[in-house]
Amino acid sequence: MGYLYIFGTILFTVYGQLILKWRIEKYGSLPAAVKDKILFLLQLLVDPLILSGFLSAFVASIFWMGAMTKFNISYAYPFMSLSFVLVFILSVFLFQEPITSYKVIGLSFIVVGIIITSQSV
Repeated sequence: MGYLYIFGTILFTVYGQLILKWRIEKYGSLPAAVKDKILFLLQLLVDPLILSGFLSAFVASIFWMGAMTKFNISYAYPFMSLSFVLVFILSVFLFQEPITSYKVIGLSFIVVGIIITSQSV
């Protein structure tokens, strides 16, 4: 059950990041003027899908609390790095973000680190 908590944390974290990127991209860039920035941010805050991203972050934190009851943080926390990998992969498909050799090398290090730390139980 503990791994389900970690998986839930990762899933809801990834959803929140991707939905925020998608919706904010629809609104455009942050304006320069302070008053316009405030109005822009308020407009974002009433978007139901952006609110779902915030709710997703809250749900992820509940799953994380469950994971903390099952694992040492030094064991569980490296798995959170999988969210970087998933966000990268999904960003390539959903937002046509570029794949660079540096990103692939960095993500490879993350995966190797997860494998190594998961062996330490």
